[in-house]
Formats: sequence, C-alpha cells, structure tokens
Amino acid sequence: MAINYSKPPLTIEEQLKKFIKRGLIVSDEVNATKTLSSIGYYRLSGYLHPLRERDAKGLVLDKFVDNSNWNTALTLYEFDRKLRLLVLDALERVEVAIRCQLVYHFSHSYGPFGYTKSINFHEAFNHEFWLTGITKETNRSSEAFIKHYQSKYEGYPELPLWMLAEVLSLGSLSYAYGGLKNDDKKVISSYFNVHHKSLSDWLHSLSYIRNVCAHHSRLWNRKLSIRIEAIKNPPWTPAIKPRNDRIFCIILILKHLLVATGNNKEWVVNLRDLIRPIAKDDRWRNAMGLPSDWETYLQ
Repeated sequence: MAINYSKPPLTIEEQLKKFIKRGLIVSDEVNATKTLSSIGYYRLSGYLHPLRERDAKGLVLDKFVDNSNWNTALTLYEFDRKLRLLVLDALERVEVAIRCQLVYHFSHSYGPFGYTKSINFHEAFNHEFWLTGITKETNRSSEAFIKHYQSKYEGYPELPLWMLAEVLSLGSLSYAYGGLKNDDKKVISSYFNVHHKSLSDWLHSLSYIRNVCAHHSRLWNRKLSIRIEAIKNPPWTPAIKPRNDRIFCIILILKHLLVATGNNKEWVVNLRDLIRPIAKDDRWRNAMGLPSDWETYLQ
C-alpha cells in the first residue's frame, strides 16, 4: 500500500555520513563534500547502486558490499559523462543527415509545402497530430530566418520544408519519417544502407536516447525503456545480436549510421578508448550490455 513521503532533506554533511554509515569508504571527506555539493546525492546514488548488497532474493539492501569505494562512483560518473558527450556528438551528425535526406527527397517529390497535405503520407499516419506539433515548434522558435520569412511572405506558420526542418525536434523528425510512404522511406534509408523499417525503429529509439542525454541522465547502466526490435540481418559484424535493452545496442546503431556521414572511424576510436578501462570490470561491462568480445564490434 502506498504511503506518504516524509523523509526530510539532508545537509551535504549528513548525506556523506549516510554513505559512510552504510559502509562506503571515503578517504577524503572534504573533497567528497565538494563533489556532493556540485553533483548531488541522488544523482551520485545511481552510480553507487551497483555496489550495494543484495539479499537471497536479489533485493537491494542499504549496506554497501565490502571495500566499496567512493572513488568508484566518481570514476563511473565521469565515464558516463564522457559517454553521453560522444553519443550526443553522433546523434547530432545522424540527426542532421536524416533531416537533409528527408528534406531533399520529400521536397523534390512533393514540393516545398507538400508536407501540409496528408495525401503525401501513408494513409495510417496521424497527419493532423503531427502538423499541430510542428506548428507549436515553429511558433516557439526565435530563429532569425523564421522572423524574416514571417515578415516577407504570406502563409506563416507554414514554411518551406527546408526551413521547417531546421526547427524540428528529433522526435518530430522521427515521427515524420515513420509516416512516409514506404517507397519514400526506402529512398532515404538506402542512403544509410539500412532497411526502411529498421530505420524507423532506430529513429524512435534514438529520439528517446537524445532526451536521456539532454537531461544528463545515466547511459552506462540504464535499462532502456524504448528498445529496438530484433533485427534479423544486422548490418554490423560479427552477426551476434546484442542486447536490445542496453546502451551498447544504441552505440552499434550510431556506428552504422555514421558511416554515411563520413565521421565513423574517428568516433569509433574515441569510443573504444573511453570504454576499455571500464570494460575491464565485468560488472561495469555487463551494465552496458557489452559482450566479452565487444571490441570486435567496434572496428
């Protein structure tokens, strides 16, 4: 039965003492206090969670396992922060490339305002819902090119697709791609050398991951709430299916999509260098969904 939340807020010093009382080793309490002041108890707790003891049923207890160290949490936190930056870098490149391909094909096929007509989309697409959303995104934008268009041309908030696309979120872009006719999807997906149904699924998952990153949330040991569907013929090698509920599966998707942008190799090298120290510990490697031979995937 649900109960009222009655826990009071703790001071920074009380927060640190709570960790220590539960068995966490903190060698430098002064610096630990500064860290808690800048990162926060609740956020750091997510990186300490794997260090807590579990009972016979697997339930997490308040006590930390023997020799659990404060520095472990900081190492994992810093790794995760750098991982988010690399994922965001890839997401930006992929998003821009998807946007470019969709705009180019769709505007040449249906005209600069063809997106306003439901007949140009799949019959099951909720066109009205999408239009309402992108109109809100357009009105929220403060971009100078939109203000210029509004002052010079009739028809605002309708914009030529190549202008509109610059203010669309990845979520709106993903939704639009999912609503295209299959022949149009195939043209766009062929640029990325992936099946059009898989690309639609991937974009939905990438939109979710982008939101996770935007809120500075954990990627390293996150169990994905939006997962990609099983892929019968994955475009990466070796052909061992990675777990679809952990970040490594997303990494493989980004690696593949980046090939089309020409930024694949450098990104993969940076990613391998970042992951190697963490992957030496099976606990942290498994938390990402990395197989034991994970490096063979990132070549």
